[in-house]
Amino acid sequence: MEADKKNNLIEIIDRSTKDLHSRIDMQRHILTTIIEKKINRSEICPDCIFSDCPYKKRLREVLTETIEVIEDTKKAFKSKTLEALRKKLMQILAESK
Repeated sequence: MEADKKNNLIEIIDRSTKDLHSRIDMQRHILTTIIEKKINRSEICPDCIFSDCPYKKRLREVLTETIEVIEDTKKAFKSKTLEALRKKLMQILAESK
């Protein structure tokens, strides 16, 4: 049992380290791009590289709410188009996690 706990802890540390390396690489890329091309900050969204990005969080919230509204009204509006849209939104939401 103790070995399982150690292995789980090692896996968590490995994932965290990989995430940190990924973030550092993305920051280096963004800074290099800014220096080389002298682009405006408004042309990039560095927040989106983070797993806790507020924009991604808000997008997931809005998608969830939209799916719920479509689900609630599916009996009133028997529309294949709305059903397809709901399924597409659900897929996008699942992929964003």
